[in-house]
Amino acid sequence: MSEAGPAPKPPIEVIAASLRAERVRAGLSLTEVARRAGLAKSTLSQLESGTGNPSLETLWALCVALEIPFSRLVAVSRPQVQVIRAGEGPAVGSEQSDYRATLLAASPPGARRDVYSVAAEPGPQRSSAPHPPGVVEHVVISAGRALVGVADEPVELHPGDYICYPADVPHVFQALEPGTRAVLVSEHH
Repeated sequence: MSEAGPAPKPPIEVIAASLRAERVRAGLSLTEVARRAGLAKSTLSQLESGTGNPSLETLWALCVALEIPFSRLVAVSRPQVQVIRAGEGPAVGSEQSDYRATLLAASPPGARRDVYSVAAEPGPQRSSAPHPPGVVEHVVISAGRALVGVADEPVELHPGDYICYPADVPHVFQALEPGTRAVLVSEHH
């Protein structure tokens, strides 16, 4: 089994690139965005250069200032197959409490998502025929282990691991341990 997709960029690189792009798209200066967000211009400049360490509250203030959803700052463009291991991914912490939020997948415009709780036991793999064109599935393992993904190259996942794969091709789910549990999100375009 192989893991597909490049290693994720460090969160600050994603945030820096997104901040610059969103500020330019909005036609706003560093000074104006900093003023709207209640931040020092130097702080915003550091964040855009990838040298800052923003808190969740700072990022939310910038989203409000730029009038964008939070996911636009931390989401990376998604390859066809994406795996995020437990403890990885673009995470940000809070200044107010011991809290970290990790964005796994932002909802694309016009998408519809169905969310499923999966309970599976070891045995034959669950093979799925291709769904309609454009369907993508997201799976997060909460307990146990499973082989999940495109039928030709499923990936072994452990608790907390995430995978995204095209579901308009044959795909599988096979529990490798008793009591395997997962959340599956089926995204229809």
